[in-house]
Amino acid sequence: MSENEISYKVRGAIFKVYNTLGPGLLESVYESALYYQLEKYGLQVVKQIDLPVKYDDVYLDITFRLDILVEDKVIIELKSVDEIKPIHFKQLNTYLKLTNKKLGLLVNFNCANILENIHRVANKI
Repeated sequence: MSENEISYKVRGAIFKVYNTLGPGLLESVYESALYYQLEKYGLQVVKQIDLPVKYDDVYLDITFRLDILVEDKVIIELKSVDEIKPIHFKQLNTYLKLTNKKLGLLVNFNCANILENIHRVANKI
């Protein structure tokens, strides 16, 4: 399954979760619901993945944490904030580069229109 095919299914799951729960909840609620919905769609899903940080050929004693990884190809970074900021895009770009993944979705559930709050972020590998 290609990244675009996965992305299409993920978007469907995002709409389902948003339409069921609505805006304004904690990010962790959306993460659990989206994880459940993606598994229900038959996708391979992992959440809260530790991503080691390497600096100067040494792994530091800290890790980043990916919210959701779908089919080992698409990273989903979830937010429930008043406004998506440039730093959120940079965060997802960093995750894509560190994992050599091609596609990520940045999603803000704290909004009036979920369609305008799903952002595709591509890694220019």
